[in-house]
Amino acid sequence: MPSSSELNLRPRLTNTWIKAISALLLLLIAACAPVKPAAVAGEGSTTAIAVLPTSAPATQAHTGGILRIGQAAADLGTLDPDYVSGTQDRALVDMVFNGLLRYKPGDATVFEPDLATQLPTPTTDAAGKQVWQFSLRPGVMCHPSELAAAYELTSDDVLYSFTKAADKNTSAYASDYAGMTFAAPDPHTFTITLDKPQSTALFYPRVANYSGGYVVCRQAAEKLGPEGLKTHPVGTGPFRFKDYSPGEKVDLVANDAYFRGRPQLDGIEYRYMADLSSRELALRSGQLDLIYGQADDNWIYQMSSAPNVNVDVFGVGEVSTIYFNLNKPPFDNLAVRQAVVSALNRDEFLALYGKRAANKVFSPVPDAFMTGGLSEQELAARSLDYGYDPARARRLLAEAGLENGFEFNVVASEMPAYRVIYESLQAQLARVGVKMNVDVVDHATMHDQIRKDVNPLVVYIAFRPTADVYLTQFFHSDSIVVTGKNPNTNFAHYASIDEQIDSARNEPDASKQATLWKQAQVQALQDVVAYPIQYTNQVYARSTAVDYGHDLTSVIQLYPGIDERTTVRK
Repeated sequence: MPSSSELNLRPRLTNTWIKAISALLLLLIAACAPVKPAAVAGEGSTTAIAVLPTSAPATQAHTGGILRIGQAAADLGTLDPDYVSGTQDRALVDMVFNGLLRYKPGDATVFEPDLATQLPTPTTDAAGKQVWQFSLRPGVMCHPSELAAAYELTSDDVLYSFTKAADKNTSAYASDYAGMTFAAPDPHTFTITLDKPQSTALFYPRVANYSGGYVVCRQAAEKLGPEGLKTHPVGTGPFRFKDYSPGEKVDLVANDAYFRGRPQLDGIEYRYMADLSSRELALRSGQLDLIYGQADDNWIYQMSSAPNVNVDVFGVGEVSTIYFNLNKPPFDNLAVRQAVVSALNRDEFLALYGKRAANKVFSPVPDAFMTGGLSEQELAARSLDYGYDPARARRLLAEAGLENGFEFNVVASEMPAYRVIYESLQAQLARVGVKMNVDVVDHATMHDQIRKDVNPLVVYIAFRPTADVYLTQFFHSDSIVVTGKNPNTNFAHYASIDEQIDSARNEPDASKQATLWKQAQVQALQDVVAYPIQYTNQVYARSTAVDYGHDLTSVIQLYPGIDERTTVRK
């Protein structure tokens, strides 16, 4: 049975593992080192990535059973892949849909073909533009649904999907596809033409099984409409949607016609259980097979000692960052923002999780994960590491005319990962006279509210596959919530580094590209628009009866990865 394995991206990072010592001793869990996004050898990446062939259909005898998963949320947010952002939604979307390419199951450092027959390489057309051509697998079937019968996926579905992903009216990820033109010259060929060339390392994530890269089935999507897609996804993946009970669960069933072979499982019961204790008790009693755990060293050790339970700690690590809304007083004042970050202590935040589950981050693009990030040493040399200095915080508040502090309100998620950061932030700010009132709501409501620009300060926890995506979605003016050209997650309303972001995206030289990304972040940190806190690894606990069907190193969709090879012995 597979267990958590080491994350090995850079030689300077420590490999980690979960190793069973004996049934009477605690399972020792070492910190999973962060994982770099998938790349391709020869493109300036520090990691050479193997190109693997498409996985063969499962050949083992069908084992059956329903895998019962407990997720840390009160309800779903949306199952439209072009809007999905919450942890509780990404897993379901990944089980239902495919991309043209995919991250290798269990290892987000490797790309494989998915709906495409091979990994493409670009060509140049007569106009000098970069062209990527995909040959589609024959015989891939769209799931049957109440509104549309099963049918063979063609390039028309792919064209529809990417047109939807590139439209800000139908996608939260439209900015990722700016400057791209899509075409379907025949039923099994799909092309993307770029106004400006991109490296493989930047292009592949746009067409893989993550966010806007998922392919939806056109016939069902058009009949369902935008609202129907939120709760009734129709794709080509190993599991298809069965039904949704609001606030309770989503049921999926095996896709008998899946192109990699019928899944070993008969289906998935995906339960919403926001309370950690309830999930834990359900796993211990055998009512659940797999649960979203807690990125906390104490919890990891505790659950590791439970009988018939395995704990998996793996990447990718989600980065927790505080964003300041420059449009809302008093955060429109640079001195106030400087005061706030001076009042914060990364060590205090880290203590909430422990060093096995988390580690500190100093730049918006996490240096440990990918090219383009800045280390603590690089930022300290520029006095941009935001060191803890409460005396300076009080002095700056006084200089801003707020010697008695100030008060503000925020909406926060009930998910523990968010709640504990807001609670610690609240306590730390109180020490310098700043009162933050926190309204805790369900996770989906929080996502809705912060995208409506209600918070003067936003805590956001996320992983993005490249430095370009981090900077574009969180710092480009096109991505400003509500008012941006392609509204996404620029909660700060920041618009001062667009030129650097755009230039870096189209820079073919990897070294110059990384320099531009770093320069952009130095400017953002000087303007104090964000406070990067830490990354936290993924923590799940499972029955020893569960076998994922792959080694578990890192999964970009924030769950262990459930596919046609996953089994559960009942």
